Amino acid sequence: MEDSKQELLSTIRYPDDLRKLEVDQLPQLCDELREDIVKELSVNPGHLASSLGVVELTIALHYVFNTPEDRIVWDVGHQAYGHKILTGRREQFKTNRKLHGLKPFPSPEESPYDSFICGHASNSISAALGMAVAASQLSPTRAKSIRKVVAVIGDGAMSGGLAFEGLNNVSSSPNDMLIILNDNNMSIDLAVGGMKQYLLGLSTNETYNSLRFKASQWLRSKGMLQEDRRKGLIRLTNAIKSAISQQQNIFEGMNIRYFGPFDGHNVKELVRILRQLKDMKGPKLLHLHTKKGHGYAPAEDYTPIWHAPGKFDPVTGELIKSDSTGKPPKFQDVFGETLLELAQMNDRIVGVTPAMPTGCSMNIMMQALPERTFDVGIAEGHAVTFSAGMAKDGLLPFCNIYSSFAQRAYDNIIHDVAILRLPVVLCLDRAGLVGEDGPTHHGAFDLAYLRPIPNLTICSPMDEHELRKLMFTAQLPDKGPFVIRYPRGCGVLVDWRCPLEEIKVGTGRKLKDGEDVAVLSIGPVGNNAALAVEGTKAAHYDMRFLKPLDEDILHEVGQRFRKVVTVENGVRNGGLGSAVLEWMSDHGYQPQVVRLGLPDEFVEHGTVQQLLEIVGLDVESISREIRNSEF
Repeated sequence: MEDSKQELLSTIRYPDDLRKLEVDQLPQLCDELREDIVKELSVNPGHLASSLGVVELTIALHYVFNTPEDRIVWDVGHQAYGHKILTGRREQFKTNRKLHGLKPFPSPEESPYDSFICGHASNSISAALGMAVAASQLSPTRAKSIRKVVAVIGDGAMSGGLAFEGLNNVSSSPNDMLIILNDNNMSIDLAVGGMKQYLLGLSTNETYNSLRFKASQWLRSKGMLQEDRRKGLIRLTNAIKSAISQQQNIFEGMNIRYFGPFDGHNVKELVRILRQLKDMKGPKLLHLHTKKGHGYAPAEDYTPIWHAPGKFDPVTGELIKSDSTGKPPKFQDVFGETLLELAQMNDRIVGVTPAMPTGCSMNIMMQALPERTFDVGIAEGHAVTFSAGMAKDGLLPFCNIYSSFAQRAYDNIIHDVAILRLPVVLCLDRAGLVGEDGPTHHGAFDLAYLRPIPNLTICSPMDEHELRKLMFTAQLPDKGPFVIRYPRGCGVLVDWRCPLEEIKVGTGRKLKDGEDVAVLSIGPVGNNAALAVEGTKAAHYDMRFLKPLDEDILHEVGQRFRKVVTVENGVRNGGLGSAVLEWMSDHGYQPQVVRLGLPDEFVEHGTVQQLLEIVGLDVESISREIRNSEF
């Protein structure tokens, strides 16, 4: 990249400064903003390619709309780094994703320019519609001064079911909102499904749209375009256009005016179009073609690594990787390798992921057995029910979903899997604290929200060997719905391959005997507990299973120990500690139980180690609790 003096960007603190520029200056500003993002993310890693792809759109939106009075709702939030820089946070941007620094995704708690929270995909249309209706209801008249509301949806988020629910309501609720479809044919991996193919083939005549817009303005000025007549004319012109183009338009079929597709990287043209659409009545959708990583050659030759590449050389694009020689692998890679190994042994096994084959390492099986691996797009609920359908008729799906994203499939897990006790293996990646992505991505709640559901087996491996054995166990006959949770990042075993052996469901293991104090842990945080008990008289048990609990261990603990410390990388309320308390009470034992886990609040962003120290799950904090418990 050529070095820039940032002549324009340095003069802009807020969008009011941006609006003082001439339109002809905006292309230069785009270059400067793009360079600023690349330079910062090369040393402070974050989501690169998505934000580069919307630089022109970001500038055009803030140039045309009166933000923050007008609302821009981003979906998903990793598109919004340029937005942050232009809205008073350029100097702070070096703290992005760091402990106590800028939040990883837009949040109204951080800035009035952030209209809504947007860590998970597909919520923008619903949220923006609510804002548009609120603007209409709270305005004394539907005058030109009414607040404008824009939803920017992209990166495959239109494949999510919530987006379609929002579209359906947009078409039936009076509103003037603008939906901008940032169509880059990508989510994190390549977009999939019918919506992708539809958007790739969609085309509309710009001259036709311009004439139609001018005609509607003339009819309205003559008082000839009341609301009922307007809807009728929309249906008529949509039918005529479909006949001429020999193409139906799903959006206009829902009475949402459609414009596009247009080049999303022509900032001057975007300003012109947005100015035309800004005051247009009724819901409308602007379809833009963009390219992830646009303007930065290494990221334009897109591979999923440039979604969040880590540190890199901003000039050459060379990724800066730490030496992993002799270090344990990531849990997700052990999952991916083991899944392929199991699938080659068991031809009933299939893999399912909602748009995350690379993120969860299911791409390993996808490359080897593509006909048995399914990327269903950003649609977690569908992923679970699709898996249930396959399980009902004889297949054995391993459905991998990030823990925080699985929250959106809760009813599907209950209604479509658990009631029928179908053999779906739900693998929850990114369980526990995930680090810099913060509270929208921490896998904090899965143990607590899954525990009350009948028919589920819920477990968490302490290390890579345990993960492999639990995956093997889950695919054996008559295991029913089986949940395996594991964290983001690396494990603890360099020599991670081991024989695939069954672990009896509902059994834990004693790792260290002791007296007075028993430490009961579940999952990889048990490695911190194991270090914490060294040099103490405390016993340590790896429970393995939250459901069913190992009652033999609990009887032993209830009879022998006066104090119990439970350790889990999930919320204290409703998790392992709660389960142990309930069991002890039900069986007449009365040890003092101290529950270590995540507090009843949303944990901020930071490195995993920093956050473990804050919530008291690091080795020193656990050790301190044990020392305080010894009699």
